[in-house]
Amino acid sequence: MKTEQLIQLLKDCGAIKFGHFVLTSGAVSDYYIDIKNASTDPNTLKKIAEAMAEHAEGYDLIAGMELGAVPLVVALSLKTKIPYVIVRKDKRKHGTSKQLEGGSVKNKKILVVEDVTTSGGSVVKTLQILHENHGKVDKVLVVVDRESGAGEKIENLNVEFVPLLSISEILEK
Repeated sequence: MKTEQLIQLLKDCGAIKFGHFVLTSGAVSDYYIDIKNASTDPNTLKKIAEAMAEHAEGYDLIAGMELGAVPLVVALSLKTKIPYVIVRKDKRKHGTSKQLEGGSVKNKKILVVEDVTTSGGSVVKTLQILHENHGKVDKVLVVVDRESGAGEKIENLNVEFVPLLSISEILEK
């Protein structure tokens, strides 16, 4: 899918917003990329999964942290037939006390999926949890990179960082 088409899909579903926003990282921004708007729209979610599928060959598992990445990993799994795991932000305090939902990640080649990256904190936490469980991650695939340090932080961990879109591409359109 071409960059312009994906940007237009995000605009059409209301995922690109302007105003005053406090981000997960604590930073303040005058724009917000609400991929949840995109991932709750079946057509947009399908197109994002198709674009992501081009980067998913050769993986044993797809992984994403709750909440924003979950619909993306499910859609990508359905498109590619690659199983997925959901990474919890914190271990459950009841039931199975698991932090990973799905099959074992041990010795599996895992593609990490994220909706939007800013500082990269959530992705780094995801990578740490997968590593602690003996998963092998060599690539992070994100819908939109806000170009605020996530890419560099992830690449410093010897993990390839692949954004479908950068914020500069979105803002110049």
